[in-house]
Amino acid sequence: MEVVRTYLELCTPAALKAGAPFPPGARVVRRDPCPIADYRRLYRAVGAPWHWRDRLAWDDDTLRAHLASREIAVWELLVEGESAGFFELRRSGDEEVEIAYFGLLPPFIGRGFGGALLTRAVDEAWKFGAQRVWLHTCTLDSPHALPNYRARGFRDYRTERYEADGETSAGGA
Repeated sequence: MEVVRTYLELCTPAALKAGAPFPPGARVVRRDPCPIADYRRLYRAVGAPWHWRDRLAWDDDTLRAHLASREIAVWELLVEGESAGFFELRRSGDEEVEIAYFGLLPPFIGRGFGGALLTRAVDEAWKFGAQRVWLHTCTLDSPHALPNYRARGFRDYRTERYEADGETSAGGA
């Protein structure tokens, strides 16, 4: 099947159009360091519907080294103490931060958490040293993803097309 991947960016903090605030009972916590088991749980729970596979192939040593890097930060959304989603930030060059992974667990999709979580991810990216925040999504991701990114002020800067077999990872955010 043909997949379209869209790359988006925010180049200034003022470009962010904040989402609605989180409802009561929701909080975002940094997992520092993020235990391997927690990361795998989040990655699988959020990514399974969207064909995320990249990190499933990583052994514990590879994942441990990745999560221990000063260039990586992982945050989890909790709603009434229940895991609802996560995002992973990655410094990706001179003063750039990528929202490498972003998403909600299926029971929390469509309930207004996406805009608030993306706003928090962008805020944390600026604090992480960004002069530019970027991410990518594709047509294998949630149909809510691209509209949410654009509603928060992200602007497209590149698209690409590729063939996927359904077992191929959609990638991150």
